[in-house]
Amino acid sequence: MGMSWSRIWIHVVFSTKYRAPVLRDDIRTKVFMHIKEYAMSKGIELDVINGYFDHAHCLICLTRQQTLSDVMKIIKGESAYWVNKNKLTTTKFVWQDDYWAVSVSERHVLQVRKYILTQEEHHKGKSFETEINRFMQKYGWTNSNKN
Repeated sequence: MGMSWSRIWIHVVFSTKYRAPVLRDDIRTKVFMHIKEYAMSKGIELDVINGYFDHAHCLICLTRQQTLSDVMKIIKGESAYWVNKNKLTTTKFVWQDDYWAVSVSERHVLQVRKYILTQEEHHKGKSFETEINRFMQKYGWTNSNKN
């Protein structure tokens, strides 16, 4: 047997608690840069991260030792702690407990990366709610089977 190899790409979306629009402009940039640097330092291959006032999108490539649940705990837990420690927001910063995730096939990685990097444009005219509903339609999800 040769060397085994795995690439499991996941597109994850998570929002601030109660969708509070606290990730404004320079705060957003700082938070996302921090998340990327911290993730990489923990051996998490975070390809790209971007988002809007109230949510973040990540494209992550999991190793065989990682579970999505562990990776998300690390990313969300540490970043919320960091935002509060550095008092970047006027109120206590918290991420929503849940997150939305879908696997991405190797041939769609570029497309998803581009989609995440152009987040600001997507949200000029539509809310997070609308975006998530479109995703759910695209993947044939209904509210009853999204867990």
